[in-house]
Amino acid sequence: MKTELIATATFGLEAVVKREIEALGYRILKSENGKITFQGDERAIVRSNLWLRAADRVLLKMAEFRAEEFEELFQQIKGIPWEEIIPPDGRIIVTGSSVKSKLHSVPACQSIANKAVIKRLSEAYGIEEFEETGAEYSIKLTLLKDRVTVTVDTTGKGLHKRAYRILGTEAPLKETLAAALVMLSFWKEGRMLADPCCGSGTIPIEAAMIGKNIAPGLNRNFVSEGWHIIEESIWKEERKKAFGLIKKDADIRIEASDISETALQAAVENAKEAGVDDVISFKRKDIADFDTEEKRCVIITNPPYGRRIGSKDDIDRIYKVLKKLLEKNKGWSLFIVTADKDAEKAIKGRPADKRRKLYNGRLEVCYYQFHGEK
Repeated sequence: MKTELIATATFGLEAVVKREIEALGYRILKSENGKITFQGDERAIVRSNLWLRAADRVLLKMAEFRAEEFEELFQQIKGIPWEEIIPPDGRIIVTGSSVKSKLHSVPACQSIANKAVIKRLSEAYGIEEFEETGAEYSIKLTLLKDRVTVTVDTTGKGLHKRAYRILGTEAPLKETLAAALVMLSFWKEGRMLADPCCGSGTIPIEAAMIGKNIAPGLNRNFVSEGWHIIEESIWKEERKKAFGLIKKDADIRIEASDISETALQAAVENAKEAGVDDVISFKRKDIADFDTEEKRCVIITNPPYGRRIGSKDDIDRIYKVLKKLLEKNKGWSLFIVTADKDAEKAIKGRPADKRRKLYNGRLEVCYYQFHGEK
């Protein structure tokens, strides 16, 4: 089955996800805001769900067409060969969105789409009633300027659900964003990475998983595992292959610390669950006490910035400490994600070497990059 797949991504991470897809060996067809379309097959669905670190989910693209009237929408959706992927007992869920389109009523579009799919399946299978006791097929209609894209979700729970976060803290960083921060940094195997505001450990855990080459979706399930169009053997083969690719002797040195005992306990337990506690050194200490003899250290951190946690005094103190660390250690690099627009001035007194606008959930943040001396 050769088809088009869409990896959705948080705004600002499209280039990261695109590189990940290309690294898996798949051809990019189109890259747009929030989504990357690529060519693949059944195995591509499995591999992309198992391996994509920064994507939100993987969608199976069924059709794309123009529709300005409800009858047009019905006929176009009815014309899709749904019987090729949805069996008679499939559980059908239809969701949608509409932006700058004549068909602006999302509930109406969803209802019409559902009727069109059922009508097609009814004619294909020769039945009127469907038990819907089997696998889930979540169909999404995305209307943008009268252009309709029809997809089916292959992921289920978002790809950020790695299954290792058994303990949480207030305002945790999304796992997919944390992975992207690491991939956008200078850090690599053999170099020290530190997070002096580690919270529940998301950044160091994602870094360790990258360093050890652990597939982020290895220990979770996906909605498409119940689909008849993907043989169970493919899932088994790809998982076995992923286990074999884990680097057991990788040179990974990661230091993670936090002033909160509760946060640190959560980080330790989460790291154990992820299978990376052996390469991360967790210590409870204030950021002012952070230090290392490493000449080349990469700090990647998500400190409190007052929107959900942290007071103004706490934040100012953190910036002063980071400023002193960079002044003392010229070879260190700092990568910091924050919603605080005064961070650059407070830390360096100048613009960052690079910056990237991102989103942590719905909150707009910026990823400031201060490069150390070569």
